[in-house]
Amino acid sequence: MNKKNETKFVSNEEAQKSKKWYLLDASGKTLGRFASEIAKILRGKHKPDYTPNVDTGDHVVVVNADKIIVSGNKSAQKEYRYYTGHIGGMRAIPYEVMKEKNPERIIEHAVKGMVPRNRLGRKQMKKLRIFSGDQHDLAAQKPIAVNI
Repeated sequence: MNKKNETKFVSNEEAQKSKKWYLLDASGKTLGRFASEIAKILRGKHKPDYTPNVDTGDHVVVVNADKIIVSGNKSAQKEYRYYTGHIGGMRAIPYEVMKEKNPERIIEHAVKGMVPRNRLGRKQMKKLRIFSGDQHDLAAQKPIAVNI
């Protein structure tokens, strides 16, 4: 065999062994830039053994989701739209209302748009845990605090 043409494939078992937990603080961070860093960790692009079709990413715990900021007039203009399934059922929730009621969904929505839209992306999104305050219940996993 020609050693030059051999490629190393990462199996799912090998990828599962090297899973880490990261703790990220969202206070004072810009939404899009912060979400792209989360998506990079979830997908595993920060690792040298990144493979696009294998889940090599790590778990992410986000605290202080209620302290995320957006730039410009986005706080007044941004809307989260969804469709109820009925005729005329398009609904829109303004950013300020979403930040008051459910600040976790703001970060989750931004990260969800940055992962693949398939079963691998859904599996990667399950590794994201978001908390609105500075307390979380995942201390047993010993997350590594990362400053982004």
